[in-house]
Amino acid sequence: MTVITGSTSVRPEREWNFEWRDVGPFVALAALMVIGFAINPDFLSATNLGNVITRSAFIAIIAVGATFVISSGGLDLSVGSMAAFITGITIMFMNRMAPDWGVSAIPAGMVVAIAVGLLCGLMNGLIVTVGKIEPFIATLGTMGIFRALITYLSDGGTIPIDRSLRDAYRPVYFGTVVGIPLPIVISIAVAVVASFILYKMKYGRKCAAVGANEDVARYSGISIVKTRTIAYTIQGACVAIAAICYVPRLGAATPTTGVLWELQVITAVVIGGTALRGGKGHVWGTVAGAVILELIANLMVLSDFVSEYLVAGVQGVIIIIAMLIQRFSK
Repeated sequence: MTVITGSTSVRPEREWNFEWRDVGPFVALAALMVIGFAINPDFLSATNLGNVITRSAFIAIIAVGATFVISSGGLDLSVGSMAAFITGITIMFMNRMAPDWGVSAIPAGMVVAIAVGLLCGLMNGLIVTVGKIEPFIATLGTMGIFRALITYLSDGGTIPIDRSLRDAYRPVYFGTVVGIPLPIVISIAVAVVASFILYKMKYGRKCAAVGANEDVARYSGISIVKTRTIAYTIQGACVAIAAICYVPRLGAATPTTGVLWELQVITAVVIGGTALRGGKGHVWGTVAGAVILELIANLMVLSDFVSEYLVAGVQGVIIIIAMLIQRFSK
């Protein structure tokens, strides 16, 4: 009888045990929608929400990749510059192939974008792991490299997509699937795959173990170099997917493409409940964090409380507050 009682008393505790960090982003998202509706009823209109969530898809996709990097104990400050570089390379490739291949240059360009993204992420990962350089310094360096390369390739101007490809490429951003904008569908698909990898596969557990305690993970037979390098490679692939979705939005790459995206990405990850010290990742919380950032920016435009030119400043304040909450919370 005592054994049965003991076993039944423990089970409910396990079933109902959860952390506020897991539900916090969604509570904040719901509260923000209520506040936004109170300020401006148009805030929750289907058109406005659709536009906001579509714009947040780029950051959400990149932030999903950053969840792997940060949960493994790393950091990537180069994502914005990398996105600009990949966008420029993709457009240049498609423009070069368009006269011979026609619209077939578009899927080929997407393949090139993914390949370049994987290589960029792999380079970041090897510099950090094999080169044993602090992630902050390593990715700060590659951030400058990618930004310089896109500036050089565009000669300080723009790299527009060929006119013959614009109409064929438009659906990637402006198209819908059963009424849902395609970028939202893509970001959800990326999050689903990332969730499976992070929560259901061995690599996800290795990633969390390396971020939680590198020494313990090493003694457990986990390859620190391999695990973190794969995380940065996943990050590069996510940046490439975001770049593919971003091309038809403006139809060009410029030296200012992706500026301050790294701030938004890190903020979305932190808001989503992933600690910057690593050890645990929250993919869907990250997606919610990206939507929250875009909703705040949209609310600033619809209201007169704060100038829309202070959006980056507000995001900076948010990440500081989120870090303070993580530091002082249990």
